[in-house]
Amino acid sequence: MSNQHIARGSRQRELTGRMVLVGLLAFFGVVFGANGVLVHKALSTFGGVETDSSYRAGQLFEREVAMAKAQDAQHWQVDAKVTPAADGTAFLDIVARDAAGLPLTGMDVTITFERPTDRRLDRPVAVNEDRPGHFRGGAEKISAGQWDLVIELSRQGERQFRSKNRIVLR
Repeated sequence: MSNQHIARGSRQRELTGRMVLVGLLAFFGVVFGANGVLVHKALSTFGGVETDSSYRAGQLFEREVAMAKAQDAQHWQVDAKVTPAADGTAFLDIVARDAAGLPLTGMDVTITFERPTDRRLDRPVAVNEDRPGHFRGGAEKISAGQWDLVIELSRQGERQFRSKNRIVLR
C-alpha cells in the first residue's frame, strides 16, 4: 500500500534523450559564452607588451650592450626634475653635461613618459633647449602612478645617450 501511495502522490518525470541534450547544450553554451567574454576582455585591455618581437630584440641585444658601454665611457651627467601639476601636466627640467661639466649643446632630445603596464598610455614630451645644456618641456595627461622616464640624446641622428628611470608621480 505504501508503494501505491507514493506513486499517486508524486509524479516522476521521465529522463529523455531530448532533456539530456538540452541540458548539455545549455551547460556548454554558458561555458563558451563566459569564456568568449573573458577572452575578449583580456585581449582588448592588455597593452603591456614590452617588445613586439622577442627574436628581433635578441638580435639587437649585442648592439645595445655596445652602445651602453660607449655611453658609460663618456661619463655624461644628465639630471632630470619632474614637476607634476594638478591638471595632469608634468613639467620637465633636464640638465645635460659632459664629463668635464660643460653643457651639452647641439643635441636632439627625445623624452617619453612610458607606462610600464600599458604602452597605449605612453606620452611624448615636447622639449626646447632654453640655454646650452638645459632643456624644458611638458606632457599632458600624465596621471599619478608609476612611469618610466625615457631620455634620449642624439647628434646627427645617432643616439649618444639613453636613460630609462622608474618614477612615481603623486
